[in-house]
Amino acid sequence: MAQREEADRSSVDAEDVARFDRIGEDWWRADGPMAALHKLNPVRVAYLRDQMSRHFRVGGLPRDRYAPRPLAGLSILDAGCGAGILAEPLARLGARVTAIDPSSRNIEVARDHAEKSGLSIDYRMTTIEALSAEGGEFDAVLAMEVLEHVLDVAGFVRCCGALVRPGGLMFAATLNRTLKSFAFAIVGAEYVLGWAPRGTHDWRRFISPRELAKAMAAAGLSVFDETGVVFDPLKGGWRLARDMDINYMTAALRRG
Repeated sequence: MAQREEADRSSVDAEDVARFDRIGEDWWRADGPMAALHKLNPVRVAYLRDQMSRHFRVGGLPRDRYAPRPLAGLSILDAGCGAGILAEPLARLGARVTAIDPSSRNIEVARDHAEKSGLSIDYRMTTIEALSAEGGEFDAVLAMEVLEHVLDVAGFVRCCGALVRPGGLMFAATLNRTLKSFAFAIVGAEYVLGWAPRGTHDWRRFISPRELAKAMAAAGLSVFDETGVVFDPLKGGWRLARDMDINYMTAALRRG
């Protein structure tokens, strides 16, 4: 009964879904409306690869993160996958990827791009609540650049946590709610630099690391790593940093 009630409650923001739906095939244009996400992608892929390589050992030893397929055999859920910008590189690293999004257009574009790329990814147009109600477990569940777009963060994280197997991991990447993030992530990125379409973010929905850790704890997850992600104007790319005032990533464990 509790799972059915969870499935009936959706954290989906219909306006946000429509906004991303309109992007269509432009998701995959490196110089298009998702250009900032394309530049961010190598940093978050490397972070996920390194954390999972250390945690999911083989023969008692960490996986070789520089091997061609270091994530081979691992099942990963990408919740709020968009058109597959993150799902595809994880599949190339050997993971069995299930990727969900409430936008039919996003899933259509994602499936088409994966097919053209020769990748097998289980794309589904559904919500995290509905998938959680179905049951199932994954080695890792990802909520990357999605929490700031949902209506119920705690509920979304709870559903993600329910899909993490004992001993598995959940990862999240989002935006901190600070004056600095308002200045850079909204005024700077959307209105001055044009890195993202105007209206992409609502500063009131940004989430502090403390708030996210609390939501994860309530979902039975224990945060073990937090790191900031900052833009390096000299190199024109993103890098990990101690500064978590704007962008940050979190890793959490579901204990068995």
